[in-house]
Amino acid sequence: MAFDYKKEYKEYYMPKNKPAIVTIPCMNYIAVRGSGDPNAEDGEYKQAIGLLYGIAFTIKMSKKTDHRIEGYFDYVVPPLEGFWWQDGVTGVDYAHKENFKWISVIRLPDFVTKEDFAWAVREATEKKKQDFSKVEFFTYDEGLCVQCMHLGPYDDEPATVEMMHRFMEAQGYELDITDRRFHHEIYLSDARKTAPEKLKTVIRHPIRLKEN
Repeated sequence: MAFDYKKEYKEYYMPKNKPAIVTIPCMNYIAVRGSGDPNAEDGEYKQAIGLLYGIAFTIKMSKKTDHRIEGYFDYVVPPLEGFWWQDGVTGVDYAHKENFKWISVIRLPDFVTKEDFAWAVREATEKKKQDFSKVEFFTYDEGLCVQCMHLGPYDDEPATVEMMHRFMEAQGYELDITDRRFHHEIYLSDARKTAPEKLKTVIRHPIRLKEN
């Protein structure tokens, strides 16, 4: 049975649709940075997703190549995630998606080294005849956060975010979104195949204890 991060780490990937405080450990990701409206046809975001999955499946299927990754075990490719921000805005202004800046990511298994990652980029470039130069090995130590499962369309996220913020404040925390700590989303549904009202998205915001 392939290892499934969503099932093995439910506290990170399958939270309830009620806010909770969680500490997220440092993780490595496949990442592509970009900007602009994620819904734009032929936009940077949709191109980035193709690049991410190209590398993700090259690593997953390395077992069928001559490249042996030490410690490899069979696994389900983790879900697509994204770190989002807009210059001059604390949080997210959903009315101006054209101003988004983002780092789109897929989690890497811990056994993948930077050398293995570099091999995957070379392998995918050669096999797919595609430019993967935008893809990077990205390490992110997220730390203390408030998170919640959002059910429904992406444009309805502000109501869930408001609930999260009321909860964290009641618990003695404050928002800590900075130029290094971001609004974070984990996409558990394929938006191309799922009705908007059935979409499941984990929303996570960095927090810190309030200063007295």
